[in-house]
Amino acid sequence: MADVPEHRESNESRDEAVPPMLPSRGVYLLAFATVVFAGLLGGIIGYGIADVGSDSDAAMFVGTLLGSIIAAGGVGIVAVLVLRAMAEWRRTNPPA
Repeated sequence: MADVPEHRESNESRDEAVPPMLPSRGVYLLAFATVVFAGLLGGIIGYGIADVGSDSDAAMFVGTLLGSIIAAGGVGIVAVLVLRAMAEWRRTNPPA
């Protein structure tokens, strides 16, 4: 077998590639999970409102879809603002 050099980066070079002010990956996953959860709850609420207001299957589908989009969009905006705020809190000013 031929010697194949391994191209692995050390932890130091990987740490330098990622800016220190970014939130952790777990925070991003939590934000994503909250957007998905809000979309599910919005869909349930939209379905319930359409079910009470109409007997049409198309109206129930539209209500579910609109409820999901509106809820996920709203929570997504808040999640982005929170992630940006976290990045601002972690930012360190260079020594003067």
